Amino acid sequence: MFYRDHSPPHFHAEYQGQNATFDFDGKLLEGEMESRTAKELIRKWARMHKAELSKNWENMRQRKGFMRIEPLK
Repeated sequence: MFYRDHSPPHFHAEYQGQNATFDFDGKLLEGEMESRTAKELIRKWARMHKAELSKNWENMRQRKGFMRIEPLK
């Protein structure tokens, strides 16, 4: 996440050199992510951490720090 990023709220993900942007429900918004497995894992992670992603988005928009969100295990 970047504090000057545009709406809608989103996060950036990278997998094997592919970059994409996802909303907080894990929907691919922009970019390239050919691996179905990677997209499913990102979608699962986003749904598990939707509240934390939203809080981080608000914090970043207010130029506050953000909290670390645990990776998928």
